[in-house]
Formats: sequence, structure tokens, C-alpha cells
Amino acid sequence: MAEEQFQAREGQTQMALAVAETIEQGGVLVVEAGTGVGKTFSYLVPSLLSGERVLLSTATKTLQDQLYGRDLPRLVQALGMPVRTALLKGRGSYLCLHRLDLARRDHRFPDRASALTLALIEQWATRTSSGDLAEIPDLDERSALIPLVTSTRENCLGAQCPKFRACHVNLARREALAADVVVINHHLFFADLAVRESGMAELLPTVRVVVFDEAHQLNETGVQFLGTQLSTGQLLDFGRDMLAAGFQLARGLADWQELASVVESAARELRLGVGKSGAGGRLRWTDAAPEGVNGEFWWQSLSTVSQACIRCVEALAMLSEMAPDFVRLHERAQELARRAGLFAGPCEAGAVRWVDVGSQLRLVQSPLDIADAVRSRLLKHDGDEPDRRAWIFTSATLGADEALRWFTEPCGLTEARTLRVGSPFDYASQSSVYVPRQMPRPNDPEHSAQVAAFAARGARRLGGRTLLLTTSLRALRVIGEQLQNEFQGSDIEVLVQGELPKRVLMDRFRRAGEPGPSGCILVASASFWEGVDVPGDALQLVIIDKLPFPPPGDPLVEARSRRLEGEGRSAFSHYSLPEAAVALKQGAGRLIRRETDRGILVVCDTRLATMGYGRRLMAALPPMRQLQSEDEFQAALEALTRISTTAPPST
Repeated sequence: MAEEQFQAREGQTQMALAVAETIEQGGVLVVEAGTGVGKTFSYLVPSLLSGERVLLSTATKTLQDQLYGRDLPRLVQALGMPVRTALLKGRGSYLCLHRLDLARRDHRFPDRASALTLALIEQWATRTSSGDLAEIPDLDERSALIPLVTSTRENCLGAQCPKFRACHVNLARREALAADVVVINHHLFFADLAVRESGMAELLPTVRVVVFDEAHQLNETGVQFLGTQLSTGQLLDFGRDMLAAGFQLARGLADWQELASVVESAARELRLGVGKSGAGGRLRWTDAAPEGVNGEFWWQSLSTVSQACIRCVEALAMLSEMAPDFVRLHERAQELARRAGLFAGPCEAGAVRWVDVGSQLRLVQSPLDIADAVRSRLLKHDGDEPDRRAWIFTSATLGADEALRWFTEPCGLTEARTLRVGSPFDYASQSSVYVPRQMPRPNDPEHSAQVAAFAARGARRLGGRTLLLTTSLRALRVIGEQLQNEFQGSDIEVLVQGELPKRVLMDRFRRAGEPGPSGCILVASASFWEGVDVPGDALQLVIIDKLPFPPPGDPLVEARSRRLEGEGRSAFSHYSLPEAAVALKQGAGRLIRRETDRGILVVCDTRLATMGYGRRLMAALPPMRQLQSEDEFQAALEALTRISTTAPPST
């Protein structure tokens, strides 16, 4: 780290002192640190100086790599501390040497691209010491081959694996157990909390400081892992693995083709039973069967799945001594049969069920939040000894009130100490916000087309430099297609989420901000609302199509709303509005990333200006200058074309 680039920030010091005090005394600290505070160093410095063993968890593998590969080494070097660090990811991030061997012998690849990808991975496998697939720059994270060369908890052979001594997952766990600072991600943490399998069961008790960065994602991440799931993808993967192992290790000892066909057929029938109901979304499941699905057919389909898995259990039980592959396959078949039986019965009290409908079908039973799990499994005290561990939860967006209830209530942290540290940015001079009054109402069929036309006019004035965030995949498709048609053959490139890997999209978008004739528009949804860092000229206009209220037909949203109404609270005021405020603030946070950035936020939803609750949502945004007319918006655009905001990276 270049120490001469360091800038003292009052908010950063305030947060660092609060973290240091919590580490010294133990307890729970929740910190909302605005963009630009430098929260990473605010928790890293006191954590490292404490001399305690530290566990750092962040939201994504990309942020995990950044923390481990950039921020942590720079600070360790600057402090001159002999600290041993380790990076630990989930199984799906590491090459499984045993499954690579199986893939080499299995010539039934989904497509030619998968065969080429396998050759790429085989070459890299001879050089890597970590086995982390993120080391392969040309590997598309969406590749259909990745599940064939990585393991899951279900198909891992454990100590019986012929490659166990060289296993990259186990080597990473051993390094983590020997390190002073371990960097993980939220998915890994909650996967372990659910099954006690990923190595955290040994690691967590030895750690005295636990930091969750990007903590605003904890609740939604946690509910994914603390429930039960059964998917047609799991069934098809099991059938494929059983067929491959049977042909390679026990050919002729069972009719593997027929057994796999029975499982595949059962999965297909389950998917067909839902048909096109709720395609691309979540299907309510408050009765014996999901909404719109014939109850008798649904029950029969689940029964068929269970019977198919039981047939496999019986066949595999006879082969357990032949190879460890069959022991694990036997366990997987039993577990799949158990889950099919669970979903054939009633939903557990205090949980909610739904079906994710896409090319595959995913049955989910989930708790409404993680509060009980956090209180009973993380913050519990063993015996009479108080828990001296320090728990730090931080993010740029954790709520709209001083108590940060949006975050603390669903996470079971209502007794925690809370701290809000404002951003050092001068938003009033660096940015402005505009609500186009002429825009159709958000439920108007022409709304998306008008948003695209508005974005085209603004992006043309700026030469690109535009990020358009949508609240639905349908709007993403409509707006993306219209903009691509609009700029076809021009020097402005229109990138649309889903057409390329996220990493490639972001690299292309950032490069468009460099000096040159071409510009860029990025149309995105979902994960692009947060974690996108594009400082300087590449991004000067952020457009949000609609206020990001939770989808009203979502079963989890409905169940949470019913619970609040049952408690005598307004679901809109206490759930929908706070959710929209946090999401809106996250989207707006893409605009200003450095002290020298300049830009405009446009929200194409007139409710922000006309509805009473709009004032509450506007107050949740950074204190940007409000543009009142189209003329003021055009003048602000003109000002941006005369200003260069490119600046050297800050620390």
C-alpha cells in the first residue's frame, strides 16, 4: 500500500475504534458505513492489531478474492505484521481430482464447448497448487462442465476417495485451520451452519473475532441453506453419476441404464406436473400441492421420485464394498427419497414452501428469516462461561433508522450495539437525482419502452457511460433489446446481463470509460444492483426503471407479510417499504464511488415524486441535489460532458 495515498477520514476512525472496543470486550456490533468510509480497513486494522484469530466473511467469491488477494496483503505489509492468512471457499470452487478422472473417461459431454473446457482444465490441473477454478481466466462460470469436475457434499467420497491426500478442498481446510486470518464467504458459512460439513465446525470455535462484510445479504443467504430443497437437477445429477460409476466400476452387476432412466423419468414427470405455471418465478405452495397443480398428480409424482430412489438404494446396497463411490451414491439415494417423502407431507410450522420454476424445478421449504438460527447456534453461551467472541456485522446499507431494524430484526441481533457512519462524499455537489414526470406509470405496458427511449437519449449525450438497472427480467429483456436495436452500428455498445459472464461484462464496461471513440451502456438486474464498482468516466448515469418493492406474488414475501399482519404491524410500512428503501439505496450506490466522481441518478417511477411514501424513499437516498424539470436534467447532462472525472485509485 502506498502510504502517501492514505487519507484520514473521521468516519473510518470512528468505526475502527468501535470495532477495537468490541474486540476487546466481546459482544455484537452492527455498523452501517456509507460508501467511501473505507470500512474494509476499519475492521481489518483493529482485527490484525488485536493478535486474535480472525474469521472474515463477505458476500461473494469475487469480493472474497479481492479481500484476500488485494486488501489484506497490502495492510499486512503496511503494518509489518507476521500474519498467516488463508482463503477458504465452498466445494464448488475447487477442482475435484477424482471427478476429473471420471470426466476424462466419460465422453457424453453436453456440447463441443464442454470438451474444449475439459482440455483447458486438464492443462491447468497440472500447474495449480490451490485447485481454485477462479485461477482460470477463460473459464465461464456458467459452463456445464464445472459440476462434472467439482464435488458437492452429496457426491464427495471423503476419506475413502483415492485422491484424498491430494484433495484441494482438504488442503484448503488444513491451511485455514493453521492460519491467523481466514477469509470465507456467506454461502460457505451458512452451508456449514446447516450441515456442519465444510470445515467450519472445527474452525469457528477457535476464532475470537468474526467479521461479516456486506452483511446486508446475510438473511437472504441464510434462508437458502437453513431449509430443505429437492430439485430435478439433483435427481438428474444423481442419475448421471450413478450411471458413470456403474459403467466404469461395476459394469454388468446392475442394469445401470435402466436405473438411471427411472430416476430421469421421475424427475421429468415431476417437472411436467407443474407445466408452465409460474414459469421463471416462484410458485405458491400453501396447500397439499403448489398453486395451479393437480394435487393427486403432484402426490403421485413425488411418490414416483421416492420409489425410483428406493430402487437405487436397493441396487447400490449390494455394491458398497466394491468402491467408495457406491457408498456415497447409496447415501445420496436415501437422502433424495427422504426429501421426496418430506415434501409429500405438510409444511413445518414457522416455515414457508414454494417451487422455483425454470428449466429445472426446485422444491423449497425455508424459515422466514435467520433470527432463531443466529440466536441459538451462533450467539449461544456454552455453560456458565460468557461468550467473549466479537461479532462484527457491516455494510454500506443496513436500514433507514438508527436502530438498523431492517437488518437486526430478521438476523436476531436486536440487542446488538449499532453505529451509523455517514459517507464522506459531498453528494450535493457530486451528484443529482431526477424523476421524469412524463414517464408512464410503472404498470403501464409502455413503461419499459419509454425507459429505454429515455436511456437512449441520455446515453447518446454522454457517449455511453450508462448503467440501467431493472427490477425484473422481463423489463431487462425488453429494454435491452430496444437499446441494442437503437444503437446497432453505432460506436456505443449495449451490453445486456445474461449474454456474457458478469466478469466479462464488467471488464468491457470499465474499459469503455478509457480514452477512445466508443462508449457503453450496461442493462442489468439482480446482482448488478450491488457490488458493482465503476469509478471515474465509465459510469456517469445510473437509471432505475421502477421502485424496487418486493414482488407481491413471491411466496416468501407473502409469508413474511402475513406474519407482520398477524403481529398487528403493517406489512407495507414495516416490510415492503424498508426493503424498497434498502434496494434503492444499493442501486444508487453504484453512481458515486470516489471523491472525484460526478453523475446523475434517474428513477423512472413517478411514485417517488407523487406518493406520500416517496418522501421516505427519497430520504433513504444519499443527499443528492434534486432536479425538478427536464431542462434541469438536460443542463446536468451537459455539465457532465464538460467534466473529466477520471482519478487515480484511492485507498
